[in-house]
Amino acid sequence: MPNFEYNDGGRSQYYKGSARDCGARAMAIALGLDYKMAYKELAQANKECGYDKSARNGLMKEVLSKVLERHGWTWHPSPKFEGRKAYCDDMPDGMVIARMARHFVAVSWRTPNDTFDCSEKMVYGYWART
Repeated sequence: MPNFEYNDGGRSQYYKGSARDCGARAMAIALGLDYKMAYKELAQANKECGYDKSARNGLMKEVLSKVLERHGWTWHPSPKFEGRKAYCDDMPDGMVIARMARHFVAVSWRTPNDTFDCSEKMVYGYWART
C-alpha cells in the first residue's frame, strides 16, 4: 500500500489555492526552511539562470540543483533494479528530495511529503545532504 504524508511545506501560511511550486515545497520541507524563504531563494536562482523570477510555475532541475548544492546537498542517480524502476520506497534512510517526471518531492524515510500522493511515480534521482 502506498505511503504518503500530506505536507505543503508551510505554503498555506502565505498563499491560498495551488501552484506548480513543488521545488519550493520540497526544499522547505527537506531543509527545514520557512516556505517563503525557500521560495525567494529559488525564484532568485531561477532569474539568475535566465528564467522568470518565480518559483510558482515549475523549475528546471539545474536551478534546484544549484540552490541545493549551496546548502550542502548532492545529486545521486536513482538505485537500479532488475525489471523495475525506482520509487520513493527505494530511497535511502533519512530525508532526500526526489526528482520525478515534472515533479520534485521531499521524501522522509521513504515516505513522500507532498500535497498529493506521488508514491507511485518513478524516481529519476535524488538529492541528499552530504
